[in-house]
Amino acid sequence: MKFRFSLAAALLSISCSSLAAGALPPSQQGKSCHLPGSEEALRCIQIPVPLEPAKPKGGQLPLHVTVAPAFRESAKPDPLFVLAGGPGEAGSDVAPLLNTAFRRIRATRDIVLIDQRGTGKSEKLDCPDKPDNYNLSEEQVNAEIRRCIASIKRPFSAYTTANAAHDIERVRLALGYGKINIWGGSYGTRLGQAYARAYPASVRALVLDGVAAPDQVIPAGAQDGQAALDLLFKQCAADAACGKAYPALRGEFDALVAKFAAGPQKIEVPNPRTAQPLTVAMTSTLFVKTVQNVLYSAQDSRRLPFLLHSAYQGRWQPFIARRNASNDFSAEGGTGLLLHLSVVCAEDYPRLTPALRAEDERGSFMAGMRTERITDMCKVLDVPPVPFTPPSVIAAPVLMLSGALDPVTPPRRAKAAAEQMSNAQHHVVANAGHGISQLGCAPRVMREFIDQPSKPVNAACLGEIPSSNFQVGSAGPQP
Repeated sequence: MKFRFSLAAALLSISCSSLAAGALPPSQQGKSCHLPGSEEALRCIQIPVPLEPAKPKGGQLPLHVTVAPAFRESAKPDPLFVLAGGPGEAGSDVAPLLNTAFRRIRATRDIVLIDQRGTGKSEKLDCPDKPDNYNLSEEQVNAEIRRCIASIKRPFSAYTTANAAHDIERVRLALGYGKINIWGGSYGTRLGQAYARAYPASVRALVLDGVAAPDQVIPAGAQDGQAALDLLFKQCAADAACGKAYPALRGEFDALVAKFAAGPQKIEVPNPRTAQPLTVAMTSTLFVKTVQNVLYSAQDSRRLPFLLHSAYQGRWQPFIARRNASNDFSAEGGTGLLLHLSVVCAEDYPRLTPALRAEDERGSFMAGMRTERITDMCKVLDVPPVPFTPPSVIAAPVLMLSGALDPVTPPRRAKAAAEQMSNAQHHVVANAGHGISQLGCAPRVMREFIDQPSKPVNAACLGEIPSSNFQVGSAGPQP
């Protein structure tokens, strides 16, 4: 559910019994293709869906779908549909998970990656990057986004979670599958729950990783971010090497926050592309956003004390380098910014009341970081609000995975989601952040659940996932 403001930012064959390609006319049966992160040939298919499902005879949108066929010829009839996060991330962006998180499940089931409408190869709603985007001021970034919004001639109101759920059902029918299994990550858990509620007869089981509660307001994540940071500081203090290297870490962080709250600061660093002197205008938003970005990964967060301490001492190069890493302009994927805004402005922003904002931001280092820009961008986008509907109970079996260090969808969000599920299992990984499925024994646990979703899984091995060592110097983490 990562919110990004950057402007970029043939080995196997398919059997008809597995993919049920005959359900599609010859012109829509797809072709062999390769995706970044997957060495083998997959099957890429364009499936037309109504741009506005309420107007089925209106415009069409070509939805990009990738099928990774089961390794075994006698595949199970129920595939696993993969719903990526964001909102704005595409299924094709998470293709590397085929060789990690989903490899065990794929032994007996097809894996179907869907590029949600407005993401990836499904007519991505995004803004172009420029070589110097990493050095734009906040005002310049906002101006670029406004110009980008004005240049897009599509109905942003058509890009909702409900319409994306409708697309999933169209894909299931087009590919000839019966009941399907759903894997959702981050925002994909919201979409997966929406699909299960809209089409309960089509869902066999769900795996939700980094669970968003149905009533969760995406921009209101300041308390979750603060809780993750507090836990990290506590763990650093309890670690002999980290505590010794950074005995005043919390005070140094508070001093940096106060410094940027007083106004932007000019920082001199080498240009990351030319090595020439470069002046970076570091603002409170950029500083806080980078800290939150680092907290997503439990392994990456072990670098944060070093980054903060170095910045406090005036050595900003490591922090700036980490900030720029999330804006890698060479990457082909990346979140569809305008798709993200289309969803959030229609479904979340209308529920971001002054009272909720005040409660969420109280005592958090993230106060004001996301809500102010969201307010500005939603006014420009001007999409009609989607009324919040109290969620119905999901009857299909659900496996939920949470990381105790997650700064956006911590375990409390999964607990809230479970209140509207009649058959849910929830497992918390102590040493993990945002995203569990490819860690340790998680692929085996998910396979066990998908094979027998009505039975409790043996997930004790998730407690054996180790924590990474803290970085206490320029050479990297302690061995």
